[in-house]
Amino acid sequence: MSYFGFLRRFKSAQFKGRSLRKISLFIGCFLSIVLVSWVVMAQSAPVVLRVLVPAPDAPPLTGIVQAFERQNPHIRIELVEGPNATNLVEDLYTSAFLLGDSPYDLINMDIVWTPKFAAAGWLMDLSDRVKPDELARFSPVDVEGGRYEGRLYRLPMRSDVGLLYYRKDLLEAAGLQPPETFDDLMKISKILQEQDKVPWGYVWQGRQYEGAVAMFVEVLKGYGGFWIDPKTDAIGLDRPEAIQAINFLRSTINEGISPPGVTTYQEEDTRRFFQSGQAAFLRSWPYVWTLANAEESKLRGKVGIQPMVHAAGKESGACLGGWGLGISKTTAHPKEAWKAVQFFTSVDPLRDFVLKEGYTPSIWQFFNDPEMVSRYNHFPQMQEVVNNAVLRPPIAQYAQASDILQRYLSAALTDRMSPEEAMQRASGETRRLLGVKG
Repeated sequence: MSYFGFLRRFKSAQFKGRSLRKISLFIGCFLSIVLVSWVVMAQSAPVVLRVLVPAPDAPPLTGIVQAFERQNPHIRIELVEGPNATNLVEDLYTSAFLLGDSPYDLINMDIVWTPKFAAAGWLMDLSDRVKPDELARFSPVDVEGGRYEGRLYRLPMRSDVGLLYYRKDLLEAAGLQPPETFDDLMKISKILQEQDKVPWGYVWQGRQYEGAVAMFVEVLKGYGGFWIDPKTDAIGLDRPEAIQAINFLRSTINEGISPPGVTTYQEEDTRRFFQSGQAAFLRSWPYVWTLANAEESKLRGKVGIQPMVHAAGKESGACLGGWGLGISKTTAHPKEAWKAVQFFTSVDPLRDFVLKEGYTPSIWQFFNDPEMVSRYNHFPQMQEVVNNAVLRPPIAQYAQASDILQRYLSAALTDRMSPEEAMQRASGETRRLLGVKG
């Protein structure tokens, strides 16, 4: 019965002197009709899950979102495009949680956000939802990057590791083998520069930002050092290995291997520098491979990759990055959110995702999958690098600890402080941050 139909019946009842009982019956019927209509509409409307992502990540995610929605027509995924810079996306997530219930149901996380978000109580504990055989399909380091204090809060979608790129064509023409040690890198760079093959030998990310920290932990590992040991709260920045790592980076500038401006470079600065043919070696992330081998690239087919070099007698280490999904503890739709996380991190959807976009896999079998390798022939080499990946400290105060290291590392690289003074200060501030006695 429509609203106006009800009014006509109501007025008719009044004018004909119908009993109050019949009027009450009409009202009850009308309200029942309205209530049933509301229930039907509520049941037919899809559940909407919102997730904030860096703007460049939204288009690549569209395909996997559409595949999920086809299988789950009662659930919609709303990709909210944030800024390009990942630290600004982190700030938006943080602000949303601090203001109360987050408007986001799924949390798209850089690997270093997990400890902070978990410690703050913003994430749903997934430990008891994931079976051991489901976790076994992922690379162990990627799984570990989703844990905090032994509990699981994030499942990986794609991995990321630091790599050393080199001009395969120039080394082959000069009869040189790819470098294994820091000394090899310096020697080969000088040879190619002296032969006028390249203006510079090696480029890396030296600007004061998170990228410099990622680069530095690789060099630090290559000298046998460490930043923070979360198990013992030991700080390794004022130890000899850290000083050696900084001295190596400074020597690349002082000996003309790296351009003086390298202390202002970020990833794209170094990628363009290398891809334009101005350097023989580059430290960067896997995305460079696709761009360097694009049809329009002058380096197509001329680039090799390998694990980062190390000191003689030490081991290589690649900084682990990557993105994964968690669930907001305040979501109104935990069941649907978990269904989305399961789909987005399962084998078949991720296989299509990686095949299309070329991201470093988080699923172990993809590195040697024939179809994957036919399209991305560097994947088998990537597996070795992922095996030796180094996690940045999984501590709740990671952002503050990183800021400390960034400031003093930059001061040492730009000669505003000696490496010894810079690292002593960095160690002192880090100990105070963590409440650790010196």
